[in-house]
Amino acid sequence: MSDLLPFARPEAEPEVVAEPEAAVEEAPAPPVADDRPLGPTGRPMPVLPDPKPLTEHGPARVISMCNQKGGVGKTTTTINLGAALAEFGRRVLLVDFDPQGSLSVGLGLNPHEMDKTVYNLLMDRTTRLEDVVVPSGVPGMHLLPSNIDLSAAEVQLVNEVAREQTLQRVLAPAIAAYDVILIDCQPSLGLLTVNALTASNGVIVPLECEYFALRGVALLKNTIDKVQERLNPKLEIDGVLGTMFDGRTLHGREVLERLVQAWGDHVFHTVIRRTVKFSDSTVAGEPITSYASESTGAEAYRQLAREVALRCLDV
Repeated sequence: MSDLLPFARPEAEPEVVAEPEAAVEEAPAPPVADDRPLGPTGRPMPVLPDPKPLTEHGPARVISMCNQKGGVGKTTTTINLGAALAEFGRRVLLVDFDPQGSLSVGLGLNPHEMDKTVYNLLMDRTTRLEDVVVPSGVPGMHLLPSNIDLSAAEVQLVNEVAREQTLQRVLAPAIAAYDVILIDCQPSLGLLTVNALTASNGVIVPLECEYFALRGVALLKNTIDKVQERLNPKLEIDGVLGTMFDGRTLHGREVLERLVQAWGDHVFHTVIRRTVKFSDSTVAGEPITSYASESTGAEAYRQLAREVALRCLDV
């Protein structure tokens, strides 16, 4: 029998049990490409529509321009943002709350020829708001002027009861008459600035795109937090505005990048670039929106007005 088997029979191959096929995970859908152009802050530039027309005015949102560092564009932003909002049909009141009186001078007033200023309104209870408010030269925008007399108020208010609420008390009659009240603060974190923050709904922080300007922002944020906790729970940061930006320099771009990293969406998409037109319009005593209406600076503040309205006015 063995002769009939000339070759060895191959061993039976082990039966292969088919393993169940592993579930194939679907690859996540690729993110939708955002085809919007990048703005100077490195984020996609949103569409900013013109503010909606109003059928009636008030109540006003009170916004302080605040930064304890000087020369960062607080006064320039107060004048030109106010004028741009007035162009869009908002009734605007500018409050010069700096003893240097730069806001008043920037709108063509002589600080030595003022009969009454915000100092009289703070310290004299018989002085009414309408006794102090003056035209700004821009339709729809008025001014509460100031001069060096205001420096005495900080000392005199120390002994007052509820001294931090003094500005809030005197601005109360204006809330119903205006849509926006912009307060130009002095470059310090003293009692006048605390008064402004206590009277405000929001804060805009103009910040020069320079290294030294970044260093003091933490102290300002600490002051805002304390006012919010102890005096004004409704206070919030409306935005951080990069000013004096020069996109040609690596330093300017790096500072703006760090600003976005630290403050995130609080940073406005609008950035104010350096231009000599701002200095020229100050000498002329009028906003850049009327002095050089077609300039890049004027358009930047109109864009900021759209962004401010979209973010904290038309809500």
